[in-house]
Amino acid sequence: MGFEEVELKGNVHIQSGARSNGDYGLPAGSKELRQRNQLERYLNFFSTLAFSATLMASWETVGGSLAAGLLNGGPAGIVYGMMFSTIGSVAVAASLAELASVNPTAGAQYHWTYNLSPKSNRLFLSSFQGLLLVFPALPGALPHWEPDPGTGFVQPRKLSHREIPGHAVDLGSFDHPDNYQHLCPAGHGGHRGSSWNHAIVFLPVTIAVLVALAPHNPNEFVWNTFVSGISGWSNPGVAWAVGLLGVVTPLGGVDGVTHMAEEVKMASKTVPRSMIWGTLTNGIMAFGYAIAVLYCMGDYMEALTSPTGYPIFTIVYQATGSKTAVNILMAMGLLPGWIALFNGLASVTRLTWAFARDNGLPLCDFFVHIDRKHKIPIRALFLVAAVVVLLSFIQIRSTAAFNAILSISTLGLYVSYIIPLILLVIKRFREPQDIPRGVFHMGRWGLPVNLFAIAFAIYVSIFLPFPAQVPVTRENMNYAGPVLGAVMIFACVDWVVRGRKKWQGPTIVSHEDRR
Repeated sequence: MGFEEVELKGNVHIQSGARSNGDYGLPAGSKELRQRNQLERYLNFFSTLAFSATLMASWETVGGSLAAGLLNGGPAGIVYGMMFSTIGSVAVAASLAELASVNPTAGAQYHWTYNLSPKSNRLFLSSFQGLLLVFPALPGALPHWEPDPGTGFVQPRKLSHREIPGHAVDLGSFDHPDNYQHLCPAGHGGHRGSSWNHAIVFLPVTIAVLVALAPHNPNEFVWNTFVSGISGWSNPGVAWAVGLLGVVTPLGGVDGVTHMAEEVKMASKTVPRSMIWGTLTNGIMAFGYAIAVLYCMGDYMEALTSPTGYPIFTIVYQATGSKTAVNILMAMGLLPGWIALFNGLASVTRLTWAFARDNGLPLCDFFVHIDRKHKIPIRALFLVAAVVVLLSFIQIRSTAAFNAILSISTLGLYVSYIIPLILLVIKRFREPQDIPRGVFHMGRWGLPVNLFAIAFAIYVSIFLPFPAQVPVTRENMNYAGPVLGAVMIFACVDWVVRGRKKWQGPTIVSHEDRR
């Protein structure tokens, strides 16, 4: 395994690579101890691309989020929304990829915020960004699939239309400490193969069955049918924007692979390419799947009012006439969701580990530990797993409270993209000479792409908190805005009480081989 030099604050340099066991005889709480707890680099471009492509599970997620688009916008709203979402998400991925190429670390967004902020407020902004990134990341793994005895289908647990069924989780999966280097053959080959199964096997089979068995709708229905008013949103523009979220959400995790950067070979080159190609691949697959489903869709209102709560089940049942066939085809979307589960768990674990390494969490010296046998941050892994398990129990008491926690995931992600990108654009205008270039950069296209990415992310963030239906009730209320506001208030209070005394910003700066 190759070595990578890392720089510590205070001009101390070490090498991360082959390591001895234990805590190196260094005192607890020391900067050197936190930095020597480094990860092994074993992921190459293809395994990293597989990670990125599978993490979003976009075509699978589109199937689970059809209700949002059918309720607001209709078939044409979904089609053109998918195009807009893909272009916007690729712009966000490319903009973040520039930053990842310069500083490919597991902390990602809050590291970039620190580097781009004015010295006078970089500590507060990076601490604020870190909490704003870690807190929303945890609930993303909560939804899971279950059998519904009333319909005979295996379906996502009924939550809200903001959920991402493609990122499904079953608590039994926590029996496994991690999925890459130690659960996949040859370090990454098994993971790569599992990833491409969802693209070259499951997706074509699903589309082929629908196209072969279902009657086809005319082009006018798919490309020119806009729907508004069913949900109570009578303004066509607002209805389309609210329904757009059903196709924006599947492409929301463009940053997932960046948190694995410290396990990637030649990360400054590999991670940016994986972000962009993974997002583009998912967008193309999701678009193809959406087109096929809309052409093969039967009765519109029957699908929208599906007893399962998910139109895709009724659409497939209309095409096949068999609940067994529905379960088989839905399982083809569920199985990649299991891979996405492991990817999401690993990504959030690395983010949590990085935040602990930077002294952003209580008991940071405990959670920064790298297990000497598995070579993963296993304590951070169990912390994330424990939080997810505890959050899942909330549903027993209150589904509304559970949905409120879950609703923050996508909104928190987009806000975490906006902060460093705005700082990057400001720096482009004020101090363009101080912006370092990584292996990947967009040259003169950087500024317009950055501006479009910011506009896209802000637009999405404005409408993410909107309820899917009006009038608003306790059951259909979208709690994303209030919950995110609560997290922001907590981040500010934490800064006053603890952060300003302990937070010194990122403690590691990558100087890897950029060849």
